[in-house]
This record gives sequence, structure tokens and C-alpha cells, in this order.
Amino acid sequence: MYIDALQLLSDAQAFTTDTASTNTIDLGNVTPRREIGTGEPLCLAIAVDVYATPTGTDYEFRFIQSEAADLSNPDILCSVTYTGASLAAGDVRYLPIPPGSVSKRYVGAYFNNVTGTTTVTATIVLGPQSMIQSWRVYAKGYRVS
Repeated sequence: MYIDALQLLSDAQAFTTDTASTNTIDLGNVTPRREIGTGEPLCLAIAVDVYATPTGTDYEFRFIQSEAADLSNPDILCSVTYTGASLAAGDVRYLPIPPGSVSKRYVGAYFNNVTGTTTVTATIVLGPQSMIQSWRVYAKGYRVS
């Protein structure tokens, strides 16, 4: 799958503490508001790039919206929690986004370290559910001849 830079919310972002994605998607300040995901269902693809000790940890990934570009004071639109034992480097997990749920200008992802202190490095992409679920993660630095 091709990834547009505008769909990329986190690019190998290291998450240790609760934090928002490094990138946001600006839906513009237009009336009526853009309704993303109403026609084609959308989802977040969460690719685990690097993961360390899996025991005793729980991690929550959220899809959020805010009126501020820095995603402050966000509304949580949907979330998923994974136990550390269920995640491994190279895994790709999906978070479906409820159609019609976005009502604010900026959207992004948020990482909540529920328990534990282990760092998770992840790449998070927003895209159409029909295309993104066939997405595969390959080791960085590979070469195709």
C-alpha cells in the first residue's frame, strides 16, 4: 500500500509516556465540516516497529479529535487496549473508526501507557479500511532488485 505523507500520524515514533502522535490531520475550517469515513470506512493501522519486554504492561491506542492543532483537550472517538504479551515487533493492528464520529478540525492518534514503562515504537497510518488491512510491515533497509 502506498502511504501518503498526509495519512501518516506517527512515523516510527517512540512511545513511553502518554502522548499524542507527532502529526495531525487538518480537516480544514469549512462549513459544513468534512465527514471523513462516512462513505468508505476508515481505520488506523498501528505497526509495531520496536517492542521490548512484554510482561506486565498494557497499552492503549486512541483515535482522537481536537479543535487545536497540537491535539490538546481531545475527544476520544475510539480506542483499543493491548496487553504487552499480545504485541511483537512487526505486528500490525487495526482500529476501526466509527463513521460520522469526527466533528472537529484536527484528528490524530494518542498513546496511553496504561501500565508499565516499556517503550513501544510504532508507525500509525489513517486510511480506508478496505486497503489498509492488506498492509504489511517489512524490516527497514530492505532492497528490492
